[in-house]
Amino acid sequence: MVGPDESAVSQEIARLSQAVGEVIDLLRQQRAFLRQRGMGLPPGTLAGFKDVQAELDRLSLGMADDAIELGRLRALAETTALVNSSLDLDQVLNEVMDTVVELTGAERGYIMLRDEFTSNMEFRIARNLDRETINEGDFMVSRTIVLDVARTGQPVVTTNAQSDPRFSSQESVLIYALRSILCVPLIVKEEVIGVVYADNRVRDGLFGDNELALLVDFANQAAVAIDNARLFRRVERALSEITEMKELMDNVFASITSGVVTTDVLQAVTTCNTAAETFFDVEAHLVLGYELAAALPILYEHVAGLLDAIYRESRQELLEVAARLPRRGEAHLNLTLTPLKDERDITEGVAIVVDDLTEIKRRDATLDVVRRYLPPAMVDNIQSLDGLGLGGERRVITVMFVETRPFHSFPDGMTTQELVEWLNHYLTAGAEAVHHHTGVIDKFMGNEIMGLFNTQLNPGEDHAWSAVQAALRMADDFITLAERLREDPHPYYRIGIHTGVATVGNVGSTTRREFTVIGDTVNLAKRLQENAQPGQVIISDEVFRHCQNFLSDPAYGIRVIEREPIMVKNRRQATNIFEILYDDAG
Repeated sequence: MVGPDESAVSQEIARLSQAVGEVIDLLRQQRAFLRQRGMGLPPGTLAGFKDVQAELDRLSLGMADDAIELGRLRALAETTALVNSSLDLDQVLNEVMDTVVELTGAERGYIMLRDEFTSNMEFRIARNLDRETINEGDFMVSRTIVLDVARTGQPVVTTNAQSDPRFSSQESVLIYALRSILCVPLIVKEEVIGVVYADNRVRDGLFGDNELALLVDFANQAAVAIDNARLFRRVERALSEITEMKELMDNVFASITSGVVTTDVLQAVTTCNTAAETFFDVEAHLVLGYELAAALPILYEHVAGLLDAIYRESRQELLEVAARLPRRGEAHLNLTLTPLKDERDITEGVAIVVDDLTEIKRRDATLDVVRRYLPPAMVDNIQSLDGLGLGGERRVITVMFVETRPFHSFPDGMTTQELVEWLNHYLTAGAEAVHHHTGVIDKFMGNEIMGLFNTQLNPGEDHAWSAVQAALRMADDFITLAERLREDPHPYYRIGIHTGVATVGNVGSTTRREFTVIGDTVNLAKRLQENAQPGQVIISDEVFRHCQNFLSDPAYGIRVIEREPIMVKNRRQATNIFEILYDDAG
Protein backbone atom coordinates (compact mmCIF):
# COMPACT_ATOMS: atom_id res chain seq x y z
CA MET A 1 0.00 0.00 0.00
CA VAL A 2 1.28 3.54 -0.96
CA GLY A 3 1.12 6.29 1.71
CA PRO A 4 -0.90 9.54 1.19
CA ASP A 5 2.22 11.74 0.75
CA GLU A 6 3.68 9.39 -1.83
CA SER A 7 0.37 9.29 -3.70
CA ALA A 8 0.18 13.13 -3.82
CA VAL A 9 3.72 13.36 -5.23
CA SER A 10 2.91 10.82 -7.92
CA GLN A 11 -0.26 12.71 -8.86
CA GLU A 12 1.63 16.04 -9.03
CA ILE A 13 4.32 14.54 -11.30
CA ALA A 14 1.63 13.11 -13.55
CA ARG A 15 -0.12 16.55 -13.69
CA LEU A 16 3.13 18.32 -14.54
CA SER A 17 3.97 15.76 -17.21
CA GLN A 18 0.53 16.29 -18.75
CA ALA A 19 0.96 20.10 -18.62
CA VAL A 20 4.40 19.87 -20.26
CA GLY A 21 2.90 17.68 -22.95
CA GLU A 22 0.24 20.28 -23.62
CA VAL A 23 2.93 23.01 -23.83
CA ILE A 24 4.91 20.91 -26.30
CA ASP A 25 1.79 20.55 -28.47
CA LEU A 26 1.24 24.33 -28.39
CA LEU A 27 4.88 24.97 -29.26
CA ARG A 28 4.64 22.66 -32.24
CA GLN A 29 1.58 24.55 -33.48
CA GLN A 30 3.37 27.85 -32.91
CA ARG A 31 6.49 26.59 -34.74
CA ALA A 32 4.37 25.71 -37.81
CA PHE A 33 2.76 29.16 -37.78
CA LEU A 34 6.11 30.95 -37.50
CA ARG A 35 7.62 28.95 -40.36
CA GLN A 36 4.89 30.25 -42.68
CA ARG A 37 6.18 33.74 -42.00
CA GLY A 38 9.84 32.82 -42.24
CA MET A 39 10.45 32.75 -38.51
CA GLY A 40 11.07 30.04 -35.89
CA LEU A 41 11.17 29.26 -32.19
CA PRO A 42 14.23 30.09 -30.19
CA PRO A 43 16.80 27.28 -30.53
CA GLY A 44 16.39 24.41 -28.02
CA THR A 45 12.96 25.50 -26.81
CA LEU A 46 11.06 22.41 -27.92
CA ALA A 47 13.95 20.07 -27.01
CA GLY A 48 14.14 21.57 -23.53
CA PHE A 49 10.47 20.88 -22.87
CA LYS A 50 10.86 17.34 -24.21
CA ASP A 51 13.74 16.79 -21.79
CA VAL A 52 11.56 18.05 -18.96
CA GLN A 53 8.75 15.68 -20.00
CA ALA A 54 11.20 12.72 -20.23
CA GLU A 55 12.55 13.51 -16.76
CA LEU A 56 9.03 13.69 -15.37
CA ASP A 57 8.18 10.33 -16.99
CA ARG A 58 11.36 8.86 -15.52
CA LEU A 59 10.42 10.17 -12.10
CA SER A 60 6.94 8.74 -12.48
CA LEU A 61 8.27 5.29 -13.39
CA GLY A 62 10.77 5.42 -10.53
CA MET A 63 8.01 6.36 -8.14
CA ALA A 64 5.93 3.45 -9.44
CA ASP A 65 8.81 1.00 -9.03
CA ASP A 66 9.52 2.36 -5.57
CA ALA A 67 5.86 2.05 -4.68
CA ILE A 68 5.82 -1.57 -5.85
CA GLU A 69 9.05 -2.31 -3.97
CA LEU A 70 7.76 -0.56 -0.87
CA GLY A 71 4.53 -2.49 -1.10
CA ARG A 72 6.45 -5.72 -1.33
CA LEU A 73 8.63 -4.80 1.66
CA ARG A 74 5.58 -3.92 3.71
CA ALA A 75 3.94 -7.17 2.65
CA LEU A 76 7.16 -8.96 3.61
CA ALA A 77 7.11 -7.41 7.08
CA GLU A 78 3.43 -8.16 7.58
CA THR A 79 3.62 -11.73 6.33
CA THR A 80 6.84 -12.41 8.25
CA ALA A 81 5.09 -11.39 11.45
CA LEU A 82 2.12 -13.53 10.47
CA VAL A 83 4.30 -16.55 9.69
CA ASN A 84 6.14 -16.23 12.98
CA SER A 85 2.92 -15.93 14.94
CA SER A 86 2.18 -19.67 14.68
CA LEU A 87 3.99 -22.82 15.82
CA ASP A 88 1.79 -25.18 13.83
CA LEU A 89 4.00 -26.53 11.05
CA ASP A 90 1.22 -27.06 8.51
CA GLN A 91 -0.15 -23.57 9.11
CA VAL A 92 3.31 -22.03 8.81
CA LEU A 93 3.96 -23.86 5.52
CA ASN A 94 0.64 -22.67 4.11
CA GLU A 95 1.40 -19.08 5.12
CA VAL A 96 4.87 -19.28 3.57
CA MET A 97 3.54 -20.70 0.30
CA ASP A 98 0.80 -18.07 0.02
CA THR A 99 3.31 -15.31 0.76
CA VAL A 100 5.70 -16.53 -1.93
CA VAL A 101 2.94 -16.42 -4.54
CA GLU A 102 1.83 -12.97 -3.35
CA LEU A 103 5.31 -11.45 -3.28
CA THR A 104 6.52 -12.84 -6.61
CA GLY A 105 3.34 -13.09 -8.66
CA ALA A 106 4.21 -16.74 -9.37
CA GLU A 107 1.69 -18.96 -11.09
CA ARG A 108 2.70 -22.15 -9.26
CA GLY A 109 5.03 -23.24 -6.50
CA TYR A 110 5.84 -25.78 -3.86
CA ILE A 111 8.00 -26.33 -0.76
CA MET A 112 10.22 -29.30 0.00
CA LEU A 113 11.75 -29.94 3.44
CA ARG A 114 14.70 -32.10 4.40
CA ASP A 115 13.64 -35.11 6.47
CA GLU A 116 15.13 -34.86 9.96
CA PHE A 117 16.02 -38.55 10.05
CA THR A 118 16.84 -39.55 6.45
CA SER A 119 18.06 -36.12 5.19
CA ASN A 120 16.07 -36.70 1.98
CA MET A 121 14.13 -33.83 0.42
CA GLU A 122 10.40 -34.47 0.78
CA PHE A 123 7.41 -32.67 -0.75
CA ARG A 124 5.32 -30.82 1.85
CA ILE A 125 2.96 -28.29 0.24
CA ALA A 126 2.17 -26.71 -3.17
CA ARG A 127 0.00 -24.20 -5.01
CA ASN A 128 -1.54 -25.14 -8.37
CA LEU A 129 0.59 -28.31 -8.36
CA ASP A 130 0.14 -31.73 -6.85
CA ARG A 131 2.59 -34.33 -5.61
CA GLU A 132 1.97 -36.59 -8.61
CA THR A 133 2.91 -33.86 -11.09
CA ILE A 134 6.12 -33.07 -9.23
CA ASN A 135 7.08 -36.75 -9.15
CA GLU A 136 6.52 -37.21 -12.90
CA GLY A 137 9.58 -37.55 -15.07
CA ASP A 138 8.32 -34.73 -17.30
CA PHE A 139 8.80 -32.30 -14.42
CA MET A 140 12.47 -33.18 -14.04
CA VAL A 141 13.71 -29.59 -14.37
CA SER A 142 12.09 -28.41 -11.14
CA ARG A 143 13.42 -31.39 -9.20
CA THR A 144 16.89 -30.86 -10.68
CA ILE A 145 16.86 -27.20 -9.65
CA VAL A 146 15.47 -27.98 -6.20
CA LEU A 147 18.10 -30.64 -5.50
CA ASP A 148 20.86 -28.36 -6.79
CA VAL A 149 19.70 -25.49 -4.57
CA ALA A 150 19.39 -27.87 -1.61
CA ARG A 151 22.93 -29.09 -2.23
CA THR A 152 24.65 -25.73 -2.82
CA GLY A 153 22.48 -23.42 -0.75
CA GLN A 154 22.53 -20.91 -3.64
CA PRO A 155 19.30 -19.47 -5.14
CA VAL A 156 18.43 -19.85 -8.82
CA VAL A 157 16.48 -17.36 -10.97
CA THR A 158 15.79 -17.18 -14.71
CA THR A 159 13.72 -14.65 -16.62
CA ASN A 160 13.11 -16.99 -19.57
CA ALA A 161 13.84 -20.68 -19.04
CA GLN A 162 13.34 -21.46 -22.74
CA SER A 163 16.25 -19.23 -23.74
CA ASP A 164 18.38 -19.89 -20.64
CA PRO A 165 21.19 -22.31 -21.62
CA ARG A 166 21.03 -23.90 -18.16
CA PHE A 167 17.47 -25.16 -18.70
CA SER A 168 16.49 -24.83 -22.38
CA SER A 169 17.45 -28.42 -23.11
CA GLN A 170 15.28 -29.82 -20.30
CA GLU A 171 12.26 -31.69 -21.60
CA SER A 172 9.89 -30.27 -18.99
CA VAL A 173 10.78 -26.70 -19.99
CA LEU A 174 9.52 -27.40 -23.50
CA ILE A 175 6.50 -29.51 -22.48
CA TYR A 176 5.26 -27.17 -19.77
CA ALA A 177 6.44 -23.98 -21.54
CA LEU A 178 8.22 -22.78 -18.42
CA ARG A 179 9.40 -19.19 -18.72
CA SER A 180 10.15 -17.62 -15.31
CA ILE A 181 11.67 -19.81 -12.57
CA LEU A 182 12.69 -18.83 -9.04
CA CYS A 183 14.10 -21.22 -6.42
CA VAL A 184 15.60 -20.23 -3.05
CA PRO A 185 16.92 -22.27 -0.12
CA LEU A 186 15.50 -22.25 3.39
CA ILE A 187 18.58 -21.86 5.59
CA VAL A 188 18.87 -22.03 9.39
CA LYS A 189 22.26 -21.79 11.09
CA GLU A 190 24.05 -22.34 7.76
CA GLU A 191 22.12 -25.56 7.16
CA VAL A 192 19.65 -25.99 4.28
CA ILE A 193 16.43 -27.35 5.79
CA GLY A 194 14.32 -26.97 2.64
CA VAL A 195 13.69 -25.26 -0.69
CA VAL A 196 10.99 -22.94 -2.07
CA TYR A 197 10.26 -23.28 -5.80
CA ALA A 198 8.06 -20.98 -7.94
CA ASP A 199 7.52 -20.61 -11.70
CA ASN A 200 5.32 -19.02 -14.36
CA ARG A 201 4.41 -20.45 -17.77
CA VAL A 202 3.11 -17.19 -19.27
CA ARG A 203 5.25 -14.17 -18.45
CA ASP A 204 8.90 -13.57 -19.29
CA GLY A 205 11.02 -11.55 -16.89
CA LEU A 206 8.62 -12.00 -14.00
CA PHE A 207 11.45 -12.73 -11.59
CA GLY A 208 14.35 -10.32 -11.46
CA ASP A 209 17.03 -9.38 -8.98
CA ASN A 210 14.54 -7.46 -6.85
CA GLU A 211 12.21 -10.45 -6.61
CA LEU A 212 15.13 -12.73 -5.87
CA ALA A 213 16.49 -10.51 -3.08
CA LEU A 214 13.01 -10.07 -1.66
CA LEU A 215 12.29 -13.79 -1.67
CA VAL A 216 15.69 -14.64 -0.19
CA ASP A 217 15.01 -12.25 2.69
CA PHE A 218 11.60 -13.74 3.20
CA ALA A 219 12.96 -17.29 2.92
CA ASN A 220 15.44 -16.55 5.70
CA GLN A 221 12.61 -15.46 7.97
CA ALA A 222 10.38 -18.31 6.85
CA ALA A 223 13.14 -20.86 7.47
CA VAL A 224 13.39 -19.75 11.09
CA ALA A 225 9.61 -19.97 11.47
CA ILE A 226 9.55 -23.44 9.88
CA ASP A 227 12.44 -24.60 12.05
CA ASN A 228 10.69 -23.26 15.15
CA ALA A 229 7.50 -25.05 14.17
CA ARG A 230 9.40 -28.30 13.58
CA LEU A 231 11.18 -27.87 16.91
CA PHE A 232 7.84 -27.24 18.59
CA ARG A 233 6.43 -30.38 16.97
CA ARG A 234 9.45 -32.38 18.21
CA VAL A 235 9.00 -30.96 21.69
CA GLU A 236 5.30 -31.76 21.56
CA ARG A 237 6.04 -35.29 20.40
CA ALA A 238 8.70 -35.75 23.08
CA LEU A 239 6.39 -34.31 25.71
CA SER A 240 3.62 -36.62 24.55
CA GLU A 241 5.97 -39.60 24.74
CA ILE A 242 7.15 -38.55 28.18
CA THR A 243 3.57 -38.05 29.34
CA GLU A 244 2.55 -41.40 27.90
CA MET A 245 5.56 -43.06 29.51
CA LYS A 246 4.80 -41.39 32.84
CA GLU A 247 1.17 -42.50 32.65
CA LEU A 248 2.35 -46.01 31.79
CA MET A 249 4.81 -45.99 34.68
CA ASP A 250 2.12 -44.64 37.01
CA ASN A 251 -0.24 -47.38 35.86
CA VAL A 252 2.47 -50.01 36.28
CA PHE A 253 3.38 -48.73 39.72
CA ALA A 254 -0.28 -48.60 40.68
CA SER A 255 -1.03 -52.11 39.43
CA ILE A 256 1.95 -54.08 40.71
CA THR A 257 1.61 -55.75 44.07
CA SER A 258 5.14 -54.82 45.12
CA GLY A 259 5.60 -51.58 46.97
CA VAL A 260 7.91 -49.11 45.21
CA VAL A 261 9.53 -46.19 47.00
CA THR A 262 12.23 -44.04 45.40
CA THR A 263 14.41 -41.33 46.93
CA ASP A 264 16.86 -38.75 45.66
CA VAL A 265 20.44 -38.31 46.89
CA LEU A 266 19.13 -36.24 49.81
CA GLN A 267 16.94 -39.21 50.81
CA ALA A 268 13.76 -37.29 49.97
CA VAL A 269 10.88 -39.48 48.78
CA THR A 270 10.19 -39.03 45.05
CA THR A 271 7.86 -41.99 44.39
CA CYS A 272 5.44 -43.95 46.55
CA ASN A 273 3.10 -46.28 44.67
CA THR A 274 -0.29 -47.63 45.72
CA ALA A 275 1.07 -50.86 47.19
CA ALA A 276 3.57 -48.92 49.31
CA GLU A 277 0.76 -46.66 50.51
CA THR A 278 -1.14 -49.77 51.63
CA PHE A 279 1.87 -51.43 53.26
CA PHE A 280 2.81 -48.42 55.38
CA ASP A 281 -0.67 -46.85 55.73
CA VAL A 282 0.31 -43.51 54.18
CA GLU A 283 -0.90 -41.29 51.34
CA ALA A 284 1.61 -40.56 48.60
CA HIS A 285 0.94 -36.83 48.39
CA LEU A 286 1.69 -36.50 52.11
CA VAL A 287 5.14 -38.14 51.90
CA LEU A 288 6.49 -36.98 48.53
CA GLY A 289 9.32 -34.49 49.00
CA TYR A 290 9.88 -35.38 52.64
CA GLU A 291 12.92 -37.21 53.98
CA LEU A 292 12.50 -40.98 54.13
CA ALA A 293 13.23 -41.03 57.86
CA ALA A 294 10.28 -38.76 58.59
CA ALA A 295 7.93 -39.93 55.84
CA LEU A 296 8.31 -43.71 56.23
CA PRO A 297 10.04 -44.39 59.55
CA ILE A 298 9.13 -48.10 59.55
CA LEU A 299 10.94 -48.60 56.23
CA TYR A 300 13.80 -46.27 57.10
CA GLU A 301 14.54 -48.24 60.27
CA HIS A 302 15.61 -51.25 58.20
CA VAL A 303 17.43 -49.49 55.33
CA ALA A 304 19.11 -46.56 57.08
CA GLY A 305 22.45 -48.34 57.38
CA LEU A 306 22.50 -49.29 53.69
CA LEU A 307 21.58 -46.06 51.90
CA ASP A 308 24.99 -44.37 52.14
CA ALA A 309 26.76 -47.49 50.85
CA ILE A 310 24.36 -47.75 47.91
CA TYR A 311 24.92 -44.08 47.00
CA ARG A 312 28.68 -44.43 47.39
CA GLU A 313 29.31 -47.88 45.88
CA SER A 314 26.30 -48.15 43.52
CA ARG A 315 25.55 -51.70 44.56
CA GLN A 316 22.27 -53.55 45.00
CA GLU A 317 21.20 -54.83 48.41
CA LEU A 318 18.67 -57.56 49.27
CA LEU A 319 17.33 -58.26 52.72
CA GLU A 320 14.41 -59.87 54.51
CA VAL A 321 13.02 -58.11 57.55
CA ALA A 322 10.27 -58.61 60.08
CA ALA A 323 8.35 -55.38 60.57
CA ARG A 324 5.25 -54.38 62.49
CA LEU A 325 3.00 -52.65 59.96
CA PRO A 326 0.07 -50.38 60.82
CA ARG A 327 -3.28 -52.22 60.79
CA ARG A 328 -1.55 -55.51 59.95
CA GLY A 329 0.81 -56.28 62.75
CA GLU A 330 3.83 -58.52 62.25
CA ALA A 331 4.80 -58.96 58.59
CA HIS A 332 7.72 -60.45 56.68
CA LEU A 333 9.06 -58.14 53.96
CA ASN A 334 11.64 -58.63 51.24
CA LEU A 335 13.46 -55.37 50.45
CA THR A 336 15.44 -54.81 47.25
CA LEU A 337 17.48 -51.61 47.18
CA THR A 338 18.85 -50.55 43.79
CA PRO A 339 20.71 -47.34 42.82
CA LEU A 340 18.89 -45.05 40.37
CA LYS A 341 21.29 -43.77 37.69
CA ASP A 342 21.09 -41.15 34.96
CA GLU A 343 22.34 -41.45 31.39
CA ARG A 344 25.87 -40.62 32.60
CA ASP A 345 25.78 -43.54 35.06
CA ILE A 346 25.69 -41.17 38.02
CA THR A 347 23.62 -42.30 41.01
CA GLU A 348 20.69 -39.94 41.54
CA GLY A 349 18.80 -41.87 44.19
CA VAL A 350 17.66 -45.27 45.39
CA ALA A 351 14.70 -47.45 44.41
CA ILE A 352 13.31 -49.63 47.19
CA VAL A 353 11.04 -52.49 46.12
CA VAL A 354 9.00 -54.00 48.95
CA ASP A 355 7.54 -57.50 48.57
CA ASP A 356 5.21 -58.90 51.22
CA LEU A 357 6.35 -62.43 52.10
CA THR A 358 3.96 -62.85 55.02
CA GLU A 359 1.52 -65.19 53.29
CA ILE A 360 4.36 -67.12 51.63
CA LYS A 361 6.03 -67.61 55.00
CA ARG A 362 2.75 -68.79 56.51
CA ARG A 363 2.14 -71.16 53.62
CA ASP A 364 5.67 -72.55 53.80
CA ALA A 365 5.30 -73.08 57.53
CA THR A 366 2.03 -74.91 56.93
CA LEU A 367 3.60 -77.06 54.22
CA ASP A 368 6.52 -77.88 56.49
CA VAL A 369 4.04 -79.15 59.04
CA VAL A 370 2.17 -81.12 56.36
CA ARG A 371 5.42 -82.66 55.08
CA ARG A 372 5.99 -84.13 58.50
CA TYR A 373 2.87 -86.21 58.04
CA LEU A 374 2.75 -86.68 54.26
CA PRO A 375 5.46 -87.63 51.76
CA PRO A 376 7.18 -84.47 50.42
CA ALA A 377 6.57 -85.60 46.83
CA MET A 378 2.88 -85.92 47.61
CA VAL A 379 2.77 -82.37 48.97
CA ASP A 380 4.82 -80.91 46.09
CA ASN A 381 2.65 -82.67 43.48
CA ILE A 382 -0.67 -82.23 45.22
CA GLN A 383 -2.39 -80.86 42.10
CA SER A 384 -1.33 -83.75 39.86
CA LEU A 385 -2.24 -86.14 42.65
CA ASP A 386 -5.72 -84.66 42.94
CA GLY A 387 -6.12 -84.96 39.19
CA LEU A 388 -5.94 -88.75 39.47
CA GLY A 389 -9.36 -88.87 41.10
CA LEU A 390 -10.50 -91.94 42.98
CA GLY A 391 -9.17 -95.20 41.66
CA GLY A 392 -5.70 -96.00 40.43
CA GLU A 393 -3.28 -96.88 37.69
CA ARG A 394 -1.55 -100.21 37.18
CA ARG A 395 2.17 -99.75 36.76
CA VAL A 396 5.48 -101.41 37.57
CA ILE A 397 6.81 -100.10 40.87
CA THR A 398 9.28 -101.07 43.57
CA VAL A 399 8.04 -101.48 47.14
CA MET A 400 10.27 -101.42 50.22
CA PHE A 401 9.30 -102.49 53.74
CA VAL A 402 11.61 -101.60 56.62
CA GLU A 403 11.48 -102.65 60.24
CA THR A 404 13.78 -100.05 61.72
CA ARG A 405 14.12 -101.76 65.08
CA PRO A 406 11.88 -104.19 66.99
CA PHE A 407 10.33 -102.79 70.15
CA HIS A 408 11.84 -105.50 72.36
CA SER A 409 15.34 -104.36 71.41
CA PHE A 410 15.06 -100.96 73.05
CA PRO A 411 16.62 -100.59 76.52
CA ASP A 412 14.48 -101.74 79.43
CA GLY A 413 12.92 -99.22 81.73
CA MET A 414 12.15 -96.65 79.03
CA THR A 415 9.04 -94.57 79.47
CA THR A 416 6.61 -94.41 76.58
CA GLN A 417 7.76 -90.88 75.79
CA GLU A 418 11.41 -91.94 75.72
CA LEU A 419 10.58 -94.92 73.54
CA VAL A 420 8.77 -92.73 71.00
CA GLU A 421 11.69 -90.28 71.00
CA TRP A 422 14.24 -93.03 70.29
CA LEU A 423 12.00 -94.63 67.69
CA ASN A 424 11.65 -91.32 65.87
CA HIS A 425 15.43 -91.14 65.48
CA TYR A 426 15.35 -94.42 63.52
CA LEU A 427 12.25 -93.50 61.52
CA THR A 428 13.85 -90.17 60.59
CA ALA A 429 17.06 -91.83 59.41
CA GLY A 430 15.06 -94.31 57.32
CA ALA A 431 12.82 -91.61 55.81
CA GLU A 432 15.80 -89.44 54.86
CA ALA A 433 17.42 -92.36 53.03
CA VAL A 434 14.20 -93.04 51.09
CA HIS A 435 13.77 -89.35 50.16
CA HIS A 436 17.43 -88.99 49.19
CA HIS A 437 16.96 -91.65 46.52
CA THR A 438 13.66 -90.19 45.21
CA GLY A 439 11.40 -92.54 47.11
CA VAL A 440 7.98 -91.73 48.57
CA ILE A 441 7.04 -92.72 52.12
CA ASP A 442 3.64 -94.35 51.84
CA LYS A 443 3.18 -94.66 55.59
CA PHE A 444 4.80 -95.21 58.97
CA MET A 445 3.46 -98.24 60.80
CA GLY A 446 4.77 -98.12 64.35
CA ASN A 447 8.42 -99.05 63.94
CA GLU A 448 8.09 -99.81 60.22
CA ILE A 449 8.38 -97.76 57.02
CA MET A 450 6.73 -98.47 53.67
CA GLY A 451 8.52 -96.81 50.74
CA LEU A 452 7.44 -96.58 47.08
CA PHE A 453 9.48 -95.98 43.93
CA ASN A 454 8.22 -95.13 40.40
CA THR A 455 4.73 -93.96 41.35
CA GLN A 456 3.01 -91.09 39.58
CA LEU A 457 4.66 -88.82 42.15
CA ASN A 458 8.23 -90.02 41.63
CA PRO A 459 8.64 -91.71 38.24
CA GLY A 460 12.09 -93.10 37.51
CA GLU A 461 13.49 -95.62 35.05
CA ASP A 462 15.95 -97.20 37.55
CA HIS A 463 13.48 -97.28 40.41
CA ALA A 464 14.58 -100.74 41.65
CA TRP A 465 18.20 -99.56 41.84
CA SER A 466 17.07 -96.42 43.72
CA ALA A 467 15.35 -98.63 46.30
CA VAL A 468 18.47 -100.80 46.69
CA GLN A 469 20.66 -97.72 47.24
CA ALA A 470 18.19 -96.33 49.77
CA ALA A 471 18.20 -99.64 51.69
CA LEU A 472 22.01 -99.87 51.84
CA ARG A 473 22.33 -96.25 52.94
CA MET A 474 19.64 -96.81 55.53
CA ALA A 475 21.50 -99.85 56.91
CA ASP A 476 24.67 -97.79 57.38
CA ASP A 477 22.75 -94.90 58.92
CA PHE A 478 21.08 -97.20 61.48
CA ILE A 479 24.50 -98.45 62.66
CA THR A 480 25.82 -94.89 62.84
CA LEU A 481 22.74 -93.79 64.77
CA ALA A 482 23.20 -96.57 67.33
CA GLU A 483 26.77 -95.48 67.91
CA ARG A 484 25.68 -91.87 68.33
CA LEU A 485 23.09 -92.99 70.88
CA ARG A 486 25.88 -94.91 72.65
CA GLU A 487 24.23 -98.24 72.07
CA ASP A 488 25.64 -101.54 71.00
CA PRO A 489 25.84 -101.09 67.18
CA HIS A 490 24.13 -104.40 66.67
CA PRO A 491 21.99 -104.35 63.51
CA TYR A 492 18.30 -104.79 64.27
CA TYR A 493 16.83 -103.60 60.96
CA ARG A 494 15.08 -105.94 58.52
CA ILE A 495 14.45 -104.73 54.96
CA GLY A 496 12.56 -106.36 52.08
CA ILE A 497 12.35 -105.04 48.48
CA HIS A 498 10.28 -106.30 45.55
CA THR A 499 9.54 -104.98 42.04
CA GLY A 500 6.29 -105.77 40.25
CA VAL A 501 2.93 -104.57 38.96
CA ALA A 502 0.56 -102.88 41.41
CA THR A 503 -2.40 -100.50 41.41
CA VAL A 504 -1.29 -97.03 42.48
CA GLY A 505 -3.66 -94.16 43.17
CA ASN A 506 -6.18 -92.54 45.49
CA VAL A 507 -8.47 -94.46 47.81
CA GLY A 508 -11.10 -93.08 50.15
CA SER A 509 -14.03 -90.71 49.60
CA THR A 510 -14.62 -87.44 47.82
CA THR A 511 -13.84 -85.58 51.06
CA ARG A 512 -10.98 -87.68 52.44
CA ARG A 513 -8.43 -89.45 50.27
CA GLU A 514 -5.21 -91.34 50.69
CA PHE A 515 -2.59 -92.05 48.08
CA THR A 516 -1.46 -95.68 48.34
CA VAL A 517 -0.62 -98.88 46.46
CA ILE A 518 -2.47 -102.20 46.39
CA GLY A 519 -1.51 -105.59 45.00
CA ASP A 520 0.57 -108.75 45.36
CA THR A 521 3.75 -106.74 44.91
CA VAL A 522 3.07 -105.06 48.24
CA ASN A 523 2.36 -108.38 49.95
CA LEU A 524 5.55 -110.00 48.67
CA ALA A 525 7.71 -107.05 49.73
CA LYS A 526 6.22 -107.34 53.21
CA ARG A 527 6.90 -111.10 53.32
CA LEU A 528 10.53 -110.52 52.31
CA GLN A 529 10.93 -108.08 55.18
CA GLU A 530 9.32 -110.51 57.62
CA ASN A 531 11.62 -113.35 56.49
CA ALA A 532 14.75 -111.24 56.75
CA GLN A 533 17.03 -111.73 59.71
CA PRO A 534 18.15 -108.75 61.82
CA GLY A 535 20.71 -106.77 59.82
CA GLN A 536 19.62 -108.21 56.43
CA VAL A 537 18.47 -106.47 53.24
CA ILE A 538 16.53 -109.03 51.18
CA ILE A 539 15.57 -108.47 47.53
CA SER A 540 13.44 -110.56 45.21
CA ASP A 541 14.54 -112.20 41.98
CA GLU A 542 12.75 -109.40 40.06
CA VAL A 543 14.75 -106.72 41.84
CA PHE A 544 17.96 -108.65 41.18
CA ARG A 545 17.20 -108.79 37.43
CA HIS A 546 16.41 -105.06 37.28
CA CYS A 547 19.64 -104.17 39.10
CA GLN A 548 21.97 -106.88 37.79
CA ASN A 549 24.15 -104.46 35.82
CA PHE A 550 24.65 -102.24 38.85
CA LEU A 551 25.09 -105.07 41.34
CA SER A 552 27.74 -106.76 39.20
CA ASP A 553 29.75 -103.55 38.78
CA PRO A 554 32.79 -103.68 41.12
CA ALA A 555 32.74 -99.90 41.36
CA TYR A 556 29.72 -100.08 43.67
CA GLY A 557 31.32 -102.68 45.99
CA ILE A 558 28.08 -104.59 46.60
CA ARG A 559 28.02 -108.26 47.47
CA VAL A 560 25.00 -110.37 46.49
CA ILE A 561 24.32 -113.60 48.37
CA GLU A 562 21.64 -115.94 47.15
CA ARG A 563 19.58 -117.32 50.06
CA GLU A 564 17.23 -120.26 50.35
CA PRO A 565 13.96 -119.70 48.50
CA ILE A 566 10.98 -119.00 50.72
CA MET A 567 7.36 -120.02 50.47
CA VAL A 568 4.93 -117.14 50.44
CA LYS A 569 1.22 -117.39 51.11
CA ASN A 570 -0.93 -117.52 47.94
CA ARG A 571 2.13 -118.46 45.82
CA ARG A 572 2.54 -122.05 44.64
CA GLN A 573 6.23 -121.85 43.88
CA ALA A 574 9.03 -120.84 46.19
CA THR A 575 10.35 -117.28 45.82
CA ASN A 576 14.03 -116.82 45.09
CA ILE A 577 15.63 -114.22 47.33
CA PHE A 578 19.01 -112.51 47.62
CA GLU A 579 20.77 -110.71 50.42
CA ILE A 580 22.73 -107.59 49.50
CA LEU A 581 25.38 -105.84 51.54
CA TYR A 582 28.53 -103.84 51.05
CA ASP A 583 31.72 -105.88 50.66
CA ASP A 584 33.20 -104.36 53.80
CA ALA A 585 30.14 -105.31 55.87
CA GLY A 586 30.41 -108.28 58.20
